[in-house]
Amino acid sequence: MLKSFADIVVYRWLKLQHGAHLADALNFYIYDIIKIFLLLTTIIFVVAIIRSFFPPERTRKYLNKKRSWIGNIFAALLGIVTPFCTCSAIPFFIGFLESGMPLGVTMSFLISSPVVNEVALIMLWGLFGWQIALLYIGSGVVIAIVAGIIIGAMKLERYVESYVFEMKLGKLELSQPTFKQRLIDAWEYTKQILKKVSPWVLAGVGVGAFIHGYVPVGLLVKIAGRGNPFAVPIAVLVGVPLYSNAAGTIPIVQALTAKGVPIGTALALMMAVTGLSMPEAIILRKVMKPKLLGIFFGIVALAIILVGYLFNAVIR
Repeated sequence: MLKSFADIVVYRWLKLQHGAHLADALNFYIYDIIKIFLLLTTIIFVVAIIRSFFPPERTRKYLNKKRSWIGNIFAALLGIVTPFCTCSAIPFFIGFLESGMPLGVTMSFLISSPVVNEVALIMLWGLFGWQIALLYIGSGVVIAIVAGIIIGAMKLERYVESYVFEMKLGKLELSQPTFKQRLIDAWEYTKQILKKVSPWVLAGVGVGAFIHGYVPVGLLVKIAGRGNPFAVPIAVLVGVPLYSNAAGTIPIVQALTAKGVPIGTALALMMAVTGLSMPEAIILRKVMKPKLLGIFFGIVALAIILVGYLFNAVIR
């Protein structure tokens, strides 16, 4: 139905010719905009209700009880459903470490939150199927767990800025809202998030539409196709200077794969944009010394590259 509506707008109302670059790009844009915003509205509302059961204080209290690799697993899993992103990295990084949580466990949470995005998971499921979605979430969680364990084993606490351990945030009281209040809060949260991500989605779909309508297939396949063994590392390097959320990058992933770019290469780009962006590095530099920041980025970048090659090897 959505595709039919896009066809009516482009070919009947605007009277653009089938096969023309502008027509293909505009058709892609209209169809994806409607589909993505419908998905986002539904998904964010449901996820917001789930998140209401995992407030920051409860998450911190729960993770603080985990002391070994089990803590890394729980931290990575909780990072998927908790409402944290790069913007909130500093206060929660401070809070987790101040409360006595090991650095490695904190890192697993810090990696999982932006890299494994529940909105991206559902959108990938709708666009590419459940196999891609589950492989995405599985690889992202593994990255968070393994990277956290490695960083924890390296005993790098001395490379955290000293003021982090000196701050005392105090104990927080846990609230128990009614289910009706959770619904009200979830709807308000949905509106806030839609307002926040809308520019990124519009821009991301715009880039995807341009790629879909104007970029020659041969050029993309030559640069990022299976014939280039360095395509995945290049995608990660390209993604690091960029900044967007997963909702804004998925339309680009869709357009790239439609042009013949392997799914692993496209997803490596998305994971680098959401989990290794320069704005994230600038924010984290306030709590990490350069060596720890470099180790953090290096381990995550290597893990994303390996996952990209895994996707390309498994999915043909």
